[in-house]
Amino acid sequence: QVQLVESGGGLVQPGGSLRLSCAASGSIFSIYTMGWYRQAPGKRRALVALITRDISTNYADSVKGRFTISRDNAKNTVYLQMNSLNPEDTAVYYCNADVKVTSSPRDQYTYWGQGTQVTVSS
Repeated sequence: QVQLVESGGGLVQPGGSLRLSCAASGSIFSIYTMGWYRQAPGKRRALVALITRDISTNYADSVKGRFTISRDNAKNTVYLQMNSLNPEDTAVYYCNADVKVTSSPRDQYTYWGQGTQVTVSS
């Protein structure tokens, strides 16, 4: 079993910054792609950013230049630095990871965290 635990959400004023963290623990052989998604009220969950094990990144157009995803493979942790936040960034942010739980290529699964609320408001 693998658990993803997010932290760092909260209330911030427009123009402010937050840093989200997501730590994976449990039966982990290796972690491939890790990512952040968000879901605003009444909307579908949407990709924010992805990062591969070799540190290739991909961002949603709406966050390019403002958000930065990074990871620490030794700590099985992914981060999301969010700058210049605006009210449209308000959402529940979810961490996601593709995890290999054994050396077998068949034993790879996708896990989700429980979500952390980010609210941007004055």
